[in-house]
Amino acid sequence: MKTFTLRTGRCLASTITALALLAGSCVTSLALAADSVDDDAKVTRGLEIAPVPLNLRGKNRELVGLGSYFVNAVAGCNDCHSAGPQVTYAPGGNPYFKGNPPTIINQATYLGGGRNFGSLLPGTPEIVSRNLTPDRTGRPAGGLTFAQFMHILRTGEDRDHLHPNCSATVTGNCFPAPQPFNGELLQIMPWPLYQSMRERDLRAIYEYLRAVPCIQGPPTGVLHNDCT
Repeated sequence: MKTFTLRTGRCLASTITALALLAGSCVTSLALAADSVDDDAKVTRGLEIAPVPLNLRGKNRELVGLGSYFVNAVAGCNDCHSAGPQVTYAPGGNPYFKGNPPTIINQATYLGGGRNFGSLLPGTPEIVSRNLTPDRTGRPAGGLTFAQFMHILRTGEDRDHLHPNCSATVTGNCFPAPQPFNGELLQIMPWPLYQSMRERDLRAIYEYLRAVPCIQGPPTGVLHNDCT
């Protein structure tokens, strides 16, 4: 009788464990399915709202659409990465003007960078947004690989070192030691928000930036792109 009871208990425990694992698997599958459906809707919407012609050759269409959704409907990247409010919208397409005009993005400045935010403190360097469009390599933001792009959004590292910390060897256009800002990091750029995004989401943003038209920018400097 004791043996039977022991075996019954073991069977019951095994059954409960199996059911728990099955339930957990079902919940996970349902969650993944829900994520997939949600992403599909974002992909469709992202492709609809892209404000520039997209080069989809050799690109993952689904990732491009999802990236467009993040860049244009969530993060508003062009708000900072155009040359400024005066040229963000095309003539007749500024939604902030009287008469409720339709929103029309200025394709000539889209994600080309150059917006000057001024200095964070008097006597510190001016912060200027960067050109995110692809160069002749087809890679965005000055030819970044995806690994480099993801590293920047995870850490905030400024690879261009445009406003470093002042030191014995760097005495101009730098952040003096008494102030709190770290000149080795991108300032104003909301990378602390993006660093928590899924790798797939960052990959989608990268893929979208690969698909937008190249903006050449000024003849020289960090904002310049060799488009051909």
